[in-house]
Amino acid sequence: MRSIGRSVLVVMLVAELLNLPSFAASEKALGQVVQAQDAQIGEAKVAVGTTVYPGDTVATQAGGALRLRLGTSQAYLLSSSAATLAQDADAIRAVVTRGTVGFSSNGKEQFELEIPEGILRAANGQPAYGQVTITGPQEVVITAYKSDLVLDNDGELHTIAAGKSYRVTMDEDPATAAADEQTVSPRKRRRRRLAFALILTGAMALAGGIIWNQLSESPSKPD
Repeated sequence: MRSIGRSVLVVMLVAELLNLPSFAASEKALGQVVQAQDAQIGEAKVAVGTTVYPGDTVATQAGGALRLRLGTSQAYLLSSSAATLAQDADAIRAVVTRGTVGFSSNGKEQFELEIPEGILRAANGQPAYGQVTITGPQEVVITAYKSDLVLDNDGELHTIAAGKSYRVTMDEDPATAAADEQTVSPRKRRRRRLAFALILTGAMALAGGIIWNQLSESPSKPD
């Protein structure tokens, strides 16, 4: 009986080991961390070279910064920001929950930023550089630093012209919006009523360019 029990245990262990490669293969990486300072994935601190996967939540502490290479695009989080990464057949996406998140794409792959007001992406699949800053439960600032961006509010498309920055306010009760998200999929959620206010962008565009240059060119800063 003892030998039979050992044989069964060996068979079970071998079966588990055989299953490991197929499990690992099903987890396709989105990209990796190329710069990190006071940043984390979930509860773990981030180091340069860390691989990121769909479903990972990345965040920065006050004064922190994080830059990711995701396929042919790059994304960055500034101080006190957070986003959850996702991917579908059409695009890589960062679902922004707080703070400031931006992206740079070369047009080969589509990259999107999902915010409560809709889904932001480059217009016409062009190379683009843009940024969102969530300033309140119903308000976000969207800036297009390079090329036009499009905010897709459930099929209602709004163009953010290159070099412009808009404060976008959502005219909806937060409790109602939260209830909607529980019952409607992100791509089929109820259309929001949005108000757009143009912001003077000369200084903001300069600041955005400086930020991106610093993130792109300065040495990596692992924790």
